[in-house]
Amino acid sequence: MSLMWWKRRSETAQPAVPAASGALDALAKLEAEPLMALIRKVARSVSSVGKDAAEVRGVLEDTQKVVVAQCEAMGALSSDLALVRGAQQAISHSTEQSRSAVSRAAHALEGVGNEVGGIVQTLRQVSDAASEITKIALQTRLVAFNASVEAGRAGEAGKGFGVVADAVKALAGQVENSSKSIMGTVANLDARIELFSRELRNDPNQTQKSLIHQAFADVQADVGRIADSASQSALTIDSLSGRAAELEQEVQQAMISLDTAFACSDRFLKMSEQLIEQIAGSGVEVDDAPYIRAAQGAALEISTLLEQALKTGAIKPAQLFDDNYRPLAGSNPAQHVTGFVDLADRQFPAVQEKLLSLSDKVVYCIAVDRNGYVATHNKKYCQPQRAGDVVWNTANSRYRRIFNDRTGLASARNQRPFLLQTYRRDMGGGRFVLLKEVSAPIEVNGKHWGGLRLAFNF
Repeated sequence: MSLMWWKRRSETAQPAVPAASGALDALAKLEAEPLMALIRKVARSVSSVGKDAAEVRGVLEDTQKVVVAQCEAMGALSSDLALVRGAQQAISHSTEQSRSAVSRAAHALEGVGNEVGGIVQTLRQVSDAASEITKIALQTRLVAFNASVEAGRAGEAGKGFGVVADAVKALAGQVENSSKSIMGTVANLDARIELFSRELRNDPNQTQKSLIHQAFADVQADVGRIADSASQSALTIDSLSGRAAELEQEVQQAMISLDTAFACSDRFLKMSEQLIEQIAGSGVEVDDAPYIRAAQGAALEISTLLEQALKTGAIKPAQLFDDNYRPLAGSNPAQHVTGFVDLADRQFPAVQEKLLSLSDKVVYCIAVDRNGYVATHNKKYCQPQRAGDVVWNTANSRYRRIFNDRTGLASARNQRPFLLQTYRRDMGGGRFVLLKEVSAPIEVNGKHWGGLRLAFNF
């Protein structure tokens, strides 16, 4: 039996005598009191269930964020692995080209060595020719010496011939000295070129390779090791790519499962909230009833203030319903200004601050427009932002902000007499506070403006 049934029964019953009527009322009261107590007990249980559902929803939300981040990371990893695979292929191609280039250079050097060997042979021919010239010069000097002797014996008649003989002897000496110098220079050049030729030639019969060919061999060995490493790395990358693709599929499947669980938790939470609303709406004095009445009263006060501001010309309709939110540069979390912030700063605190003293459980009381924008928060949450301290700002600078999450938007756009919700309030730095919130619509001259949000602890 419901409380409304008892009420209808008491209204329609026609007592035969006053004594019977009093007895019936007493009986109804006796039976109604346990029923009311039972309903209140059920309401508390449903409220507790709603709290647990909100906690589960919050955990799922946190997990969902992690999984989304993991999915994004896996996608980025797959892209990075593809880039690495492309780089490995480029390395393999480059090492193959380097190996071919080294081989060509080695063959080219060997050809140069053969050419240098030909130069050595030519120099030796030059040396042989210089040797022959030396011999001829010696013979010429001997002939010139003999001619000089004979000219001396001839006396005055051989005097002119003697001058020629001396000149020939001197010239032969010069030729001999020049040829000997040529032979010495050629001998030194021959030794150096022979050494250079041996360095350039790659003689398989040599027990030890020349330095330059050893260097080429070392380069080829290094290129070979790079090519082997690139091939091994390519195999590793292929394996990682395959595993990354599998993990990405697993993460995506986990996201689908989380979405399902998230939807279930949402339905469960909404069901518990609706049960509490129905119980509170039935007239039973549940634990949340004082907060519901307070929120409705405060919403009416804000409506009256806004209507009066329009009537007196303190604000224009376009300003009051302005949803052109202009961001404040450098704010983090983002803050905005709009056409009615000055009016809100002047008039809202008188209503909002008063409800903070309703109970020590009350956390905040704010008026928001239909998009969840908070022009003026409670004074303790209207602290100026600190540069670079987003955690502190999140907890203490909650004014001029748009709260369009599930709870915030639902409260802002609710047009029923009241809306009761359970949610986790983000305090920044990974800290959350589990709260209950009741909201009541704010109307201005029959037009929905937003809502009054009153949050309190369990």
